[in-house]
Amino acid sequence: MTVPFREATIDLDAVSDNVRHLRRLTGVDVIAVVKANAYGHGSAAVAVAARAGGASRIGVATIEEGLDLRRQGVNGPILAWLHAPNRRFDDAAEAGLEVGVSSFDQLEAVAASASVNSPLGVHLKVDTGLSRNGVAPGDWGRVLAEAARLERIGRIRIVGLFSHVSNASGDEDRAALGEFQRAAEMAEAAGVRPEIRHLAATAAAIDLPETRLDAVRIGIGVYGLSPFDDRSSADLGLRPAMTLRAAIAAVRRVPAGTGVSYSYVHRAERETTLALVPLGYADGVPRQASGRGPVLIGGKRFPVAGRIAMDQFVVDVGDHAVSVGDEAVLFGDPTLGHPSATEWARAADTINYEIVTRIGARVPRRTVS
Repeated sequence: MTVPFREATIDLDAVSDNVRHLRRLTGVDVIAVVKANAYGHGSAAVAVAARAGGASRIGVATIEEGLDLRRQGVNGPILAWLHAPNRRFDDAAEAGLEVGVSSFDQLEAVAASASVNSPLGVHLKVDTGLSRNGVAPGDWGRVLAEAARLERIGRIRIVGLFSHVSNASGDEDRAALGEFQRAAEMAEAAGVRPEIRHLAATAAAIDLPETRLDAVRIGIGVYGLSPFDDRSSADLGLRPAMTLRAAIAAVRRVPAGTGVSYSYVHRAERETTLALVPLGYADGVPRQASGRGPVLIGGKRFPVAGRIAMDQFVVDVGDHAVSVGDEAVLFGDPTLGHPSATEWARAADTINYEIVTRIGARVPRRTVS
C-alpha cells in the first residue's frame, strides 16, 4: 500500500457513531456543530454523517458557512449564530437557514429580511454569564417583547431560546442554568414559546444532565475528542474521526553531534537515523510542539527532533529501521496505537480542539467509512 505524501483521513462512521452515542446518553435532540469546516474535518461530509447518526440540526458560526453547506446539498435545519455588524439576512432567508439573534438590532434586521409568507426561523440567544454574544440581561425584556410581536405579525418564527455555559466549574454552569431559566420565564411571560431550549455543549451535555433541556449542541464530541483533561475519548465512549499521516520523505544516517533543523536546538547524541516528515506549521502542525510532539513510525513512537518548520519536521529514530515512503502517523485513534490529538495539544500547550481545527487546506482530506 502506497502511503500518501500527506493526508487527513476522516472516518465518517466514527462521526455517526459519536452522534448516536451522545444522543442516547443525553436522551434529547443533538445539534451537531460543524463550524470552521467541521473543526477541520470537512463540513458537508460531516454534516451528512451527523444527520445519519441522528442529529436533528446542524450548527455553524456564520451564515456564510450555512450557505456553503446548502450549496453542497446539505438539507434540513441549519442554525448560524455569529453575524457581522449591520448584516442583512435576505440570503439566509432564501436558503432557509435559522439564525441566532443576540441583540435588538439583529432582531429588527432579521424581521426586515424575512418574507411574510416564509418567516425566518430565529433562535434567541441570551447571555447568561459568558460575556460574549447573546442579549445582555438588561435587554431581555425589550428583545423578548419585540420578538413576540414580530412572531404575531408573521415576520419571524421563534424556533429556539439558547445560551452557552463557561465550563469553569459545575457551580458556575449551574448558575448559568439558573439565569437561563429566568430568561425562559421572562420569555413565557412575554408570549415567546420556543420549540426548543438549548444550553449545553459537549462537556455540560455529558457531565451536567440538568443542562440538557430540549437539545444539546455537540461540537468536539462529534469528532470523537474529549473536552476533559482527566478523561479520554475511550473513557467517554467516543472514537476520534481524524487520523493525520504522511509518508517519510527522506532518511539519512548522521554522526553524533549533527545539528537538526533551525537553530540546532536538537543535536544527535550519537550516530543515528533521521527521518523527514513532510508536514509543518503551514499544514497546522503547531511549532510550539517542537521537540515534544509524538509521531508513530513503524509501530514505535518518537518525539519531533528540533524545530518544526513551515513544511516539514525531523524525527530522530535512532537505530530503528525506517525507509523513504514509510508511514508516519501524528495522531489518530489511541485504541489503534496512534498518538492522540490531545497528546499533541499538551505538547503545544493548547487544546485538542485547536489541533484538529488548524489542519490546513494543503492537507488533503480523505473520507472513509
